[in-house]
Amino acid sequence: MSTTVTAEQFLARSIRLATANVLNSGGPFGAMIVTADGKTFDGVNRVTADNDPTAHAEVTAIRTACRELGTFDLSGAVLYTSCEPCPMCLASALWARVERVVFAAGRHDAASVGFDDAVFYEYFENQDRDALMPVSKLVLAGPDAPAPLEPFNTWNTLESRIDY
Repeated sequence: MSTTVTAEQFLARSIRLATANVLNSGGPFGAMIVTADGKTFDGVNRVTADNDPTAHAEVTAIRTACRELGTFDLSGAVLYTSCEPCPMCLASALWARVERVVFAAGRHDAASVGFDDAVFYEYFENQDRDALMPVSKLVLAGPDAPAPLEPFNTWNTLESRIDY
């Protein structure tokens, strides 16, 4: 009898986490990080529970893994998630250096029940980004204005910095 847990079993767990989270007044999303050496870290959607729009299941799983492992680098880990990650969650996985992402339901499945991330995907694909949310650079002027590169220059002088 094999004790090896398969990708299908990890993905099934993420779906079960999502369903349990709904029954506990949470959102219908579950995720888990599985490290290269087999450690697992669960996450569920806590947006409404924590009044935190960034507390998606994938992000909470990444946060838990990083905190418990004492690192921000999850190289070699796999993110299993009950639904296709939104752009924020994909970016979080990239920042954490997750090796790959495996999901069950697609973004269109989520949209069919009111979780429509299409506008966010379109935002990054669209040249007219100001239509959704203007993002602009403001140049500070005057003798008391801090130089915008000052934080980066200060960072580069630190011998004790931890690059990420």
